[in-house]
Amino acid sequence: MIKRTLFFGNPAYLSTKNNQLVLKYPDFEDEKTIPIEDLGFVVLEHPQITVTNGLLMKLVQNKTAVITCDKQHLPCSFFQPLVGHSEQTERMRHQLNASVPLKKQLWQQTVILKINNQANHFLSRGKNALRLKRYAKNVKSGDFVNEEALAAAFYFQNLFDIKNFSRNQKDIAPNNLLNYGYAILRAIAARALVSSGLLPSVGIFHHNKYNPFCLADDIMEPYRPFVDALVYDIVESGCNIEELNRNIKSSLLMIPAIDVVIDGKQSPLMNAMSRTSASLFDCFEGSRRKILYPEFRSSLQTFTN
Repeated sequence: MIKRTLFFGNPAYLSTKNNQLVLKYPDFEDEKTIPIEDLGFVVLEHPQITVTNGLLMKLVQNKTAVITCDKQHLPCSFFQPLVGHSEQTERMRHQLNASVPLKKQLWQQTVILKINNQANHFLSRGKNALRLKRYAKNVKSGDFVNEEALAAAFYFQNLFDIKNFSRNQKDIAPNNLLNYGYAILRAIAARALVSSGLLPSVGIFHHNKYNPFCLADDIMEPYRPFVDALVYDIVESGCNIEELNRNIKSSLLMIPAIDVVIDGKQSPLMNAMSRTSASLFDCFEGSRRKILYPEFRSSLQTFTN
């Protein structure tokens, strides 16, 4: 079952009763209730939202990712359970004992899949993907040449019809849309890792000591082109992309439900991420040798302004 994503952009009081999320707005007496078991993500944007501890407890127990936003309306944090799997200790031990050669091989697989997905996204837009395909073929164990960065620079320089566009220009649209989408994607990855009994903070490549989501940043890489495709459609729709309006946010919050193809079968992105995290544990455990990632296809949900 596809879990629902709830977005709260106005002052509200959120509580729980009978395993339901109870929603009440300040100016309305009526209450709305939503089954907690149906929820995968809850996004809290407005600073005047009150959430009871009882609701937070039930959401976390349901493995619902609760995402909070900063003053720029961008996701900045999310709640996760301390215990996400019954065999968590054993699974973390396998993760922490993973050898350096294994991590390098897993990162090589990840980078190749990411660049190939970028290339396939290019092809779906009628763009020349030969250079990206060449980058993918040149990726070695550990990607010590950093083909991933070279491919990303070329990819974003040529994806949007925006002169001199760069991901380094954080204030230039559509970087605001990409940042929002990637933050949602990161939460999806972290949620899946916790559910698989893994530590999101211990990566196979990313290792910044100030980053609590290194492993999430690792496994979300091949998923980024799916966010890029959605942002591309938003840009091409001709709407105002300087600000994240309600329509744009609503579209980006559908990222967990985007259909992707993984292991030859169509699946919602959120479910595919769970399969990716489960396959990663199998690699740590030694029962498989490759991480399971989705392949980019052109049949994606499009944005309607």
